Amino acid sequence: MTRPSSAVLFDVDGTLVDAVANQRRIWAAWSERFGLDGDEVNALALRTRPVDTVAELLPRAERADALADFNDLEDADVRDGLYTAFHGAERMLRALDAGRCALVTANLRRRVEGRFLRLGLSVPEVIVDAETTARGKPHPDPYLAAAAALGVVPAHCLVVEDSPSGVAAGLAAGMTVWSVNGVAPVSGAHRHFPTLEDAAAEVIAFATNGS
Repeated sequence: MTRPSSAVLFDVDGTLVDAVANQRRIWAAWSERFGLDGDEVNALALRTRPVDTVAELLPRAERADALADFNDLEDADVRDGLYTAFHGAERMLRALDAGRCALVTANLRRRVEGRFLRLGLSVPEVIVDAETTARGKPHPDPYLAAAAALGVVPAHCLVVEDSPSGVAAGLAAGMTVWSVNGVAPVSGAHRHFPTLEDAAAEVIAFATNGS
């Protein structure tokens, strides 16, 4: 099988799926159970995986149960919460061959698949989730794992992100990084698009032309 020469690696929450408000509510409910400030916890959670967030906030003896509580809250939101796909998400996912794109997320694979199923989004074969690598964003490991799974060298990968930690991870992996869904560019991103839909045509062109 011929390997693609270029690929697009998508973040999920905040990039393809608009579930940021859901995450804020989930962390607020979780924080209340442990007597923590919901805003401070959510600010930390935007930069780290749930397992890392919990580890930074609670003693070791409490972490397993606390993480299970968070997972219960988010699993319920996947089933019953209200969230949408950003315009342009399905257009890109359908346009890109399976071997030319992957999802790279701090969430769990089952939740990504659950949300995509509810939203009618195409699911790429390669998903690097919170359990795939020992270190999450802003470390480069998740993006490097996605590139390896697709058989594409990092320098020929485009990362599409909305967050500073995700942009930092893509840059550390030696990839081209574009930021989306914000008024201002994320620091370090090579290009910025106010919306995902604004980026759609050029993202597809990158995967096709490798530039």
